[in-house]
Amino acid sequence: MEYITCLVLGLIQGITEPLPISSSGHIFLFKTIFNTEIFNDSFNFEIISNFGSFLAILFIFRKDIIELIKNFFNYIFNKKKRKDNKDGFSYIIKLIISTIPVGITGILFNDYLESHFNSLRILGLTFLFTALMLYIVRNIKGTKDSKSITYKDAIIIGLFQAITILPGISRSGTVLVACLLCNLKKEDALKYTFMLYFPVSAGTMLLKVPDLVNTSISLLLPYLLGMLVALIVTYLSYKWLSNIVKKGSLWKFSIYCLLLALFIFIYTR
Repeated sequence: MEYITCLVLGLIQGITEPLPISSSGHIFLFKTIFNTEIFNDSFNFEIISNFGSFLAILFIFRKDIIELIKNFFNYIFNKKKRKDNKDGFSYIIKLIISTIPVGITGILFNDYLESHFNSLRILGLTFLFTALMLYIVRNIKGTKDSKSITYKDAIIIGLFQAITILPGISRSGTVLVACLLCNLKKEDALKYTFMLYFPVSAGTMLLKVPDLVNTSISLLLPYLLGMLVALIVTYLSYKWLSNIVKKGSLWKFSIYCLLLALFIFIYTR
């Protein structure tokens, strides 16, 4: 039963992590409806499955990340190449700026929100909120590329990302919406969204690593299975999302989130 549950949760994690529909919200919904209480440390499984998604997205953007790191250090330590590496250095600074708001709100309010906003009714409202955001940007066609992102844009995107500490609000969906509202082209908005995924995801996992010490040895193999499934499916799910964004069909996820919210409201009556 543990293997089956980890397999299913890894599949849910992998499908929903890149998509603008909240992976944490879907996992919470599944565990609540099916009462998967076989894990006393189920949050530890989420850390491990998230790591699988992290590795998949890291693989997808590996070339961009290596290039940005080279640009960053060349700008700092190589004065002759500073001009050629200015855009890459500036891009990383903007990513840092966009990360600060969610870092502060996470440290200050994460425990409170997890304990007071941890219900299906709240989850239904956050899915409804996500549906509304995705519908609002359905016809936006940006004109700015990655080099044209301003520090003001970085702050606005960061403030949007800060609200994603609320359970059930999609981080990728919210940040993608913010990027589109800042007039970024779809592909550049998608790239910035997932570049921001790395510091946020890494920070979250590092904060929860001490909890893994209490994980039962008997659950190690089921957890690793779930991580492997999450890794493979996240990769495939991102490729699907990329095609959807290019086609301008992001609004279809708003219909899905709306239907899911209605299901939750009916289920909790």
